[in-house]
Amino acid sequence: MEVDNGTVLVLITVLVLPIAAVAFARSGGAWRRIGKGDFAIEQEPAPRHPEPAHVERAVQEAEARQMLEARSYRLQRAGQPPLDVEAEVRKLLEGTGDGAPSVDDELRDEVRRLVIAGNERRLRRGQEPLDVEAETNRQLAQFA
Repeated sequence: MEVDNGTVLVLITVLVLPIAAVAFARSGGAWRRIGKGDFAIEQEPAPRHPEPAHVERAVQEAEARQMLEARSYRLQRAGQPPLDVEAEVRKLLEGTGDGAPSVDDELRDEVRRLVIAGNERRLRRGQEPLDVEAETNRQLAQFA
């Protein structure tokens, strides 16, 4: 009696499929244990948003001054007037002494418009609107 290849494949599939299903069901948490054990290196995952390191004001000033001096030098080489480095350093670091960053008017205006648009959506859903200034300040504080 001669058996063709298609019949052999069907028989193998019919016999092996239940065995594979039982083996898969009994494996349980084997996939969760891969890479664990006595010789594995257990590491905590890195925090998603690490806290920014505290940098001393003098270091911030020195780095900002170096970058601004380099920018001023490039401007001079391009034939443009140099920057007032000290004024630019003061402007960049203004407000960082107490931990609150300075926010330019364009950013504040954009966040304010977003809050107003959010209030319009809240009103359409029948919810109370948020205080625009308080919500703007809260969202700007998240950038710190």
